[in-house]
Order: sequence, then structure tokens, then C-alpha cells
Amino acid sequence: MVKLANLFVCQSCGASFGKWAGRCESCGGWNSLVEETVDTGPSSTRPKVPSKSSRGVAFHDLQSAEPPLPRMQTAIAEFDRVCGGGVVPGSALLIGGDPGIGKSTLLLQAAAALAKSGVKVAYVSGEEAIDQIRARARRLELADTDVMLATETALGPILDALKRKKPDFVVIDSIQTLWSDALAAAPGTVSQVRACAQELTRFAKKRGCAIVLVGHVTKDGQIAGPRVIEHMVDSVLYFEGERGHQFRILRAVKNRFGPTDEIGVFEMSDAGLRQVPNPSALFLDGREDNASGTAVFAGLEGTRPVLTEIQALVAPAAFGTPRRAVVGWDNSRLAMVLAVLETRCGFSFGGKDVYLNVAGGLKISEPAADMAVAAALVSSALDVPLPPKAVVFGEIALSGDIRPVSRMGARLKEANKLGFTRAIGPTSGNQHEAERNFGCTIAKMRKLSDLIDLIEPGESIAARE
Repeated sequence: MVKLANLFVCQSCGASFGKWAGRCESCGGWNSLVEETVDTGPSSTRPKVPSKSSRGVAFHDLQSAEPPLPRMQTAIAEFDRVCGGGVVPGSALLIGGDPGIGKSTLLLQAAAALAKSGVKVAYVSGEEAIDQIRARARRLELADTDVMLATETALGPILDALKRKKPDFVVIDSIQTLWSDALAAAPGTVSQVRACAQELTRFAKKRGCAIVLVGHVTKDGQIAGPRVIEHMVDSVLYFEGERGHQFRILRAVKNRFGPTDEIGVFEMSDAGLRQVPNPSALFLDGREDNASGTAVFAGLEGTRPVLTEIQALVAPAAFGTPRRAVVGWDNSRLAMVLAVLETRCGFSFGGKDVYLNVAGGLKISEPAADMAVAAALVSSALDVPLPPKAVVFGEIALSGDIRPVSRMGARLKEANKLGFTRAIGPTSGNQHEAERNFGCTIAKMRKLSDLIDLIEPGESIAARE
């Protein structure tokens, strides 16, 4: 007979324990153990699954005479870009984001766009009623699209309905609300989320339809549930944004059918999410060229060059311990840049507060932003603006050297398109070719002290000390 027992299962890694503890011994997560009822009986008492090993395993060649299935284009260029050029039939996507960020709105717009192109679309919600989804569709002016709606949380009826209707594109909102009657655990637990995601992924591969799973996120910004879900699916997308900004960024962190770290930029409006084909112009809107403490960084997000404004403020510390506040950049990376400025260039930040902000709510992780951050810090400390119509990029070494960056031509081309005529960057072998092709004059920086001499000529290290 089936023997049930109560175990405490970690909601982060899926490890189970006989008693509760404040910290998971497997992954180190705090307050992640939740009591679940699981089957612990011997394997002989559990229902046996008929073996199919007698059929053998069929092997196939790498070459195929059949052409690959075309991708499904949603007509939302930013969404298709992040997916690698469109949604691949038979793939499983997982999209996560903070509550209220616009995940359901984006997917409803994508589903309606596919339905208009003749794709059979199904939208299954476990969080909203049919009338709520219809109200959102009317607000987005999508009520006349042929999208099949359903509200259900039981996995069995959902799979039965999908087998009957045979849609090509399915949205499940959300995976944490589904439950399978084969498990005694509550909805949203590790066991239920893992089992439901596995069944839906298997259905997508077998039937050839694309399934998008919406996932909740934890307070750390990670998708809730075991990480094994991210290994099951083909693509993992994060929908990011700050509530104080209207910008929303769709970022790919895993994609088996396209590049990773690709982003799509959207703007939240009363009529839903509006795609932004040129995010650089939007991030630099309203910027003043003669303001000190600001630098324009020519960066890369996936395959796309993006220009963003980095703002820095260096002020006297009001208390004994100076503050270091960072928004949109790595805090430890800022500490490294400050240490190089103090050790190699003679700038002292020991008694000053340092505030750093990336305008527009964008989060930058590229090392090429080091020199743009250093330029903004030095500009704020000296109260001297950077040269007008100039972009800055380059990686800073601990020795104070400026290291070259990849795809300099793409950065300069984007800068020239937006009216920038000067670039402050590292030396490169193809520098003259880049200047000739894109019309930007590059100020060669070999060391970080060269950047400071450019901002404040004649300012020696001894004078700064």
C-alpha cells in the first residue's frame, strides 16, 4: 500500500529533510523548507508503469531530408528578437518577472498577434477569471482576436483539452498555480511545479506546439521553484523593470535556439506594452551635455549596441562612514574602480559619499562600462563635464591599464547614428578603420591617468593628493 509521510522540502533545490530547519543544508537557502506530503513506500507497493524497453531505441542520422519547421513570428519585433528570430514550434519557454511588471500583458499581446497571423492559440490562466482576461483584451484593443481562453489549475483537464483542440501556441499563466492529482503535495510546492513543468514540456515536444510557462519570482529576482525547471525548458526569459520607470526589458538568460543575453525593450503605456525599436534614443532622452558627473556608455546587450547614461555624484560624507549606493551596476565592481582611482591616480574617496545610477532602469553587467563609470566619478569629483558628444567605453585593469573591448565598430556605429562625434576608448588595432567607417574620432586611452588628463588637463597626482 501507499505510505505517505510529511517531509520538509527545500523550495529552491528540492532537497528533503525529516525535520524543519531555518537553513537548507544542501543549497544554503534560508527559510526555504516547506512541509509536504510525499509517498515514501517501497517501490513494490507503488503503481507499476508498463515497460516500453522491448521496442528498443530508434537512432537517427544528423542529416534530414525534411526542412526544419519555420519559426512563428509574433509581429512584435522585440519579442521575436529575444526568442532568437521567432518562437520555435515544439519548444518550451519559461518567462519570469516581478508581480505587476506586465508578463500577462506581454503574452496576451503576443498570443493575439499570432492568432491574427493564422496560428491556433490557447491561453490558460490559473490566476484570473475569464472576465478579467477579456477586460484586459478590451483595454489592449485585442478583443476581436481568435484566442481560446480557459481558466483551470488541474493539469489533467488542461492536457486533455489541449489534445482535443490541438493548438500551435499555448500560454500557461502560471506554472505555480497548477497541480497534478498524482501527487499529494499542495500547488506551488517543488514537487507539483516540477511534475507539471515536466508533463507540459513533454507534451510540447510530442505534439509540436510551443508552450510558454509563466513563473513567479522570489524576492531575490530568481524564478521560484527548483532550478531543474530552467533545465527542462528550451528558453528562460526574464521580464525586468522598475515600477518608477515606464521601461520594461525582456532578457534571455538561456536560449537553445538563439543568442543569450539578448534584450528587448518595451514601454508601458495605457494601451499596453509598446516596443521600442531604438532604445538608445529613449534612454538618452532629456540628457544635458554640459552636466558634470554624467557619461554616455556605448555598451552591448546581446547582439544589440545600446547607449545609456551613467550618473555619478561624489559628495562630502555627512557622517563618519561614507556611503556607497549603486543602482543598475555591480557594487563590488564600483569598489574596484574606486580602489584603482585612489591607488593609481591619486583620487581620494575615503571621506566622500559615492552615488552611482544607470539612467532608465537598465542593469549593466558588461566590464566595458568600467571606464564610463570612472569618467563619471572623476567628472563629479572635479565638477568638470566630459567633452560634448562623446561616448566612453573600456575595461579597467587593476594596474590602471585600459583593456580593449569587443565589437568596437558596432558601438561607434550606434553612437554615430545618434549624433555622437567622439569616442573615448582603449587603443585597438582596427582603430583607424573604425574612425574611417563610422566618422567618430577616438581618443586613445592606454592608462586610466590618460582619461583624467583629458577631463582635467594639467591636474597632477601630487596636486590631487
